[in-house]
Amino acid sequence: MGAIAQQRRTSKTRKLKRRTHYKIEVPGMTVCPNCGEYKLSHRVCPTCGYYNGRLVKEVKVKENTESAE
Repeated sequence: MGAIAQQRRTSKTRKLKRRTHYKIEVPGMTVCPNCGEYKLSHRVCPTCGYYNGRLVKEVKVKENTESAE
């Protein structure tokens, strides 16, 4: 006798109580001590490339094509 049939319908309240912990969490953002921009904690700053007071990654700067004319 294969499948098990549902005995009773799950109420809206019971369903919503079960789902109370399903929510989006805010990522841990901190201020970069080198440039002052927001960055994720324990990660290299995408703006300046510094982590823990050291230059870890070279960041390329985009040049304006309008200023070259």
